[in-house]
Amino acid sequence: MARAFPPIQTISTGLVVAIVGFFSSFPIVLQGLAAMGASAQDSASGLMMAAIAMGVTAVGLSLWYRQPISVAWSTPGVALLAVSAMPAAGFSDAVGAFLCAGALTVLAGLWRPLGRLAAAIPSTLAQAMLGGVLLPLCILPFKAAVEMPWQALPVILTWFVAGRLNRLFAVPAAVVAAAIVVVLNAGDTSVTPTHLVAAPVWTMPTFSLASAVGIGLPLFVVTMATQNIPGIAVMRSFGYTPAPGRLFSSVGAASILSAPFGAPATCLAAITAAMCSNEDSHPDPAQRYWSAVMAGVFYCLFGVFAVAITGFAVHADPLLMGALTGIALIGVLANATHAALDVPAEREAAILTFAITASGISVFGLGAAVWGLLAGGIAYLVTKRIR
Repeated sequence: MARAFPPIQTISTGLVVAIVGFFSSFPIVLQGLAAMGASAQDSASGLMMAAIAMGVTAVGLSLWYRQPISVAWSTPGVALLAVSAMPAAGFSDAVGAFLCAGALTVLAGLWRPLGRLAAAIPSTLAQAMLGGVLLPLCILPFKAAVEMPWQALPVILTWFVAGRLNRLFAVPAAVVAAAIVVVLNAGDTSVTPTHLVAAPVWTMPTFSLASAVGIGLPLFVVTMATQNIPGIAVMRSFGYTPAPGRLFSSVGAASILSAPFGAPATCLAAITAAMCSNEDSHPDPAQRYWSAVMAGVFYCLFGVFAVAITGFAVHADPLLMGALTGIALIGVLANATHAALDVPAEREAAILTFAITASGISVFGLGAAVWGLLAGGIAYLVTKRIR
């Protein structure tokens, strides 16, 4: 019998999930939006709507299915944006690409052949593409340590020490350290935001083939391969079996609705899905869905105050924010690289994908991620045929 109110244990679990999910990756979201040409107001709106979209979706899906369906923004997706070239038409073109990625996700849920095609992309190549996307970002902390040691080193050391104590709170601790550094280096400049509550900013989307193929398609692929499909696998490992197609369509619809307000992509979570689904969430598996529900509620609360976070972030040195982004992604890079090289017969194709993606090249208006996945895919197929 379903409870009318969440158990206390699931409320605390939901709060931890929301803190880890939001504060471990919001700098990456801001970096990705800025790279796409978003203004400070656009970034605040995008961060707010991304948090609210994943919060509302998690609450709705978890209550409907009575299963711990954890939802997130696409951290690999926004990392991809951070290393992509700004569209020719600016942020409006990026919003159009976000809509394309959301529409493809909905279609993948409704039309099985597309879902199967996305799932058929070798995981080694998808992870190699993700690793190539992340490498330039993960180098930034060490550049910052040389160029601005008094600001970057305290943040890096805090992340390292906190990670030895509790890996989940390493990045949130680094965020606190960065905030202290910003305050200490602000001088006479006030870092107190003028507004605490965010307001949505509508961006009329524009569409171009270059942005759809160069940004929207890679955003869809990397989100499906590294978030949506693994998220389903995590839930199944704990005995929960929701219909994948319906979940894909739901997060895709959330992406479409939030994209005009600057949110890049809503997707199923993997790491926080495990936090909501294991025995630490609640001893009774039938009650664990409340953890995902409460995490969604807290995500929405964090999103409402996103303008205070972005207002504070604008006072930080861009390289310091880059360093914060980089250390938040080092663990993801390690996992992606390990997975990319996991199959010996596919390593050459994976390294080719990784190297081309990391190069940052752009040919015919298409970014490095597209060319990396294309070249790696060709090498993969040729190798399979020879064998």
